[in-house]
Amino acid sequence: MHKPTGIKDRRVTMSDVANLAQCSQSTVSVVLSPDSKIKISKDTRERILKAAATLGYSIERSPTPRVGPLRRIAVVFDDLTVCPEAVIAVDGVREFTWETGDIVSAYNCHADPQMEERTLAAILRGSPTAIVYTTVRTRVVEVPEQLYKTEVPVVLLNCYSKDRAFPSVVPGDVAGGNRATDVLIAAGHRRIGHITGEAWMDVSKDRNRGYREALATADIPFDPELVREGNWQLGSGYEATLSLMRMARPPTAIFCSNDRMAIGCYEALKEMRLSIPDDVSVVGFDDDEIASQLNPKLTTLKFPRHQMGIWAAERALAPGHSREETYRIVKIECELVERQSVARFPSVNRTARITAV
Repeated sequence: MHKPTGIKDRRVTMSDVANLAQCSQSTVSVVLSPDSKIKISKDTRERILKAAATLGYSIERSPTPRVGPLRRIAVVFDDLTVCPEAVIAVDGVREFTWETGDIVSAYNCHADPQMEERTLAAILRGSPTAIVYTTVRTRVVEVPEQLYKTEVPVVLLNCYSKDRAFPSVVPGDVAGGNRATDVLIAAGHRRIGHITGEAWMDVSKDRNRGYREALATADIPFDPELVREGNWQLGSGYEATLSLMRMARPPTAIFCSNDRMAIGCYEALKEMRLSIPDDVSVVGFDDDEIASQLNPKLTTLKFPRHQMGIWAAERALAPGHSREETYRIVKIECELVERQSVARFPSVNRTARITAV
């Protein structure tokens, strides 16, 4: 393994190890935590340890027992069943508190308002040091009244309130959509399809805005015919790709707003006997574990759940929380993960193959 460029001047993270080892961040967390009892295959374990050694990542040891009162952070999710990968944010919170020996607890409310109210009441009765309120989809939220009334510091993770009464951290989705599209533009593509998530969602709007801004910067006219609305699921990526590729002038590249829709995009292109990336280049978003298992491996943008968790923990335990203050929303960069699903345009064989289809 060779150390990737671009990280030598910053602290190596668990995310970097996962990228180099081509596995999920949660798997890396298990392998690099000496106290874990979860069984991981020998090959995967060796690959992760080799990646950690290559990057110079310090393997975690048991935390030093805390001196003074124990601090407890409660992380409250709306519904992890919608997106289990969101739990990676807890690992970011845990990483920040590891050296001090503080305690992190996670709660899932299953998108049930009554369960949320009961959960928060139980947490507050236990006198937590701080609460991190998080959603699995980036969105504006109506913060529960209990969190306005408590003096316990509250931080919003992957969401924000209209009144900006709480410190909030979200991913840089506009910049991420811009970067994803720019990768395709830099490879010579000019007809770039975009499969969005549901149009009403902030994350869909922001990633589409980034797509349009990248086109504008490159003096490529925006063509609404090249945009299809999906629903974040594999099937919508499949149907949207078939629709795009049946156009009189189909796109030469497709930016999918998440990796699940990119899987559907792959299936549709392969069903049409089109090669990725020689005939059509594809970029995803989120860097779910499956992205590194596809053939070819998917170029995508990393959803910065871990880094957002670290920021939320640091801010939650910092002094100076006030309900009278208006907080700005902090945006964490979505890192590009380059793999093998993007090629230069035009490729030698593309015109003949597309015409045949």
